[in-house]
Amino acid sequence: MRRASIFFMTALCLLLITGCWNRRELNDLALVVAMSIDKSDDQYMVTLQVVDAGEVSSKIGTSGRTPVITYSEKGKHVFEAIRKMTTGTPRKLYFSHLQMLVISEDIAKEGISKSLEFLSRDHEVRKDFFVVIAKEEQAKSILENITSLEKIPAQKMKTSLETSQKVWAPTVAIQIDQLIADLTSEGSNAVLTGIIITGNPTTGTTLKNVTKTSSYSNLKFQGVAVFKKDKLVGWLNEEESKGYNYIKDNVKSTVAHIECPGGGDLVMEVLRSKTKVKGKVVNGEPSIDIHLSAEINIAEVECPIDLSKIENIIELEQSINEKAISVLEASIRKAKELGSDIFGFGEVIHRADPQAWRTWKTDWNKHFAETAVTIHSDFKIRRTGIVSNSFLDKVKE
Repeated sequence: MRRASIFFMTALCLLLITGCWNRRELNDLALVVAMSIDKSDDQYMVTLQVVDAGEVSSKIGTSGRTPVITYSEKGKHVFEAIRKMTTGTPRKLYFSHLQMLVISEDIAKEGISKSLEFLSRDHEVRKDFFVVIAKEEQAKSILENITSLEKIPAQKMKTSLETSQKVWAPTVAIQIDQLIADLTSEGSNAVLTGIIITGNPTTGTTLKNVTKTSSYSNLKFQGVAVFKKDKLVGWLNEEESKGYNYIKDNVKSTVAHIECPGGGDLVMEVLRSKTKVKGKVVNGEPSIDIHLSAEINIAEVECPIDLSKIENIIELEQSINEKAISVLEASIRKAKELGSDIFGFGEVIHRADPQAWRTWKTDWNKHFAETAVTIHSDFKIRRTGIVSNSFLDKVKE
């Protein structure tokens, strides 16, 4: 009896640990790296960017074909359009390497929730891809642009977005999980960065686009799309987008400039930025305090100022803090105009006073527009570069 049990358990283990039962050979798959969703009449127009492995392999070399291929199909639902696409693709579409999702502005205005349902549910789709909005462009056109430096356009978009978010404050990089969390939150609304095509989009779809040092067209991230529930209600400009990222404590490093007291500009590198947002209820009304601090390196001096004098440094710090407050105020003012709490102030109030939050949560965006916000800025100049004063004043006319 004992032997029979051991035999049975061994057979069961062998059956369960037989890996690769669902294996698929790479030659049988079409690797999808980017996806776009447009509106076409009353249907979704789904476009997939698929890698031509032979063209991007350094061992095989190139044959003159484009490194990616795009397939498009219409359907009443996103999944339906993707399955219909198999009538024209030579291999099974594989989504585990998806890096970018581009949604058209038209769909964003109508609501993006339905178009995200398949991507949030399907087990083959990893949840670390970025979502962006095609600003004033067809989302399909973004995927058809051939890019330089990075052979795969999706890889170019992803690395460009990640890099710019680290060193340029107006950019936001949002992945699908964070987007869905913002869409379903009671005290916060979602944002997504915009993407545009600069130059000639028609030539940009051909290999001619990468045959000279200055491409005929290029992809560029621009603006931040503001959502109310799942609908796009407006855009933040560059300055307002910068204010948004400061408030959300997303800024790692960036560049800014101010006017010098005697005229001309002074350019700064902002480092180690830190923002703390606190909520409270004052006389029965919600109130927000924002504390912003950062270190600054002087990067360029294009004005007559003596940086060796401490009084000039103090005066510059005062100007920098006044400008920082105005940037944050502009962002908050725009969000209030759009009636969308993109900063998550509602969540902050919820944590500060759960009982009071219960009375406001059903129409929080209305209360958000009337919420008092106080901003405290503490930027400190740490370094002025390897020279104290600029050589520009000594240049002979």
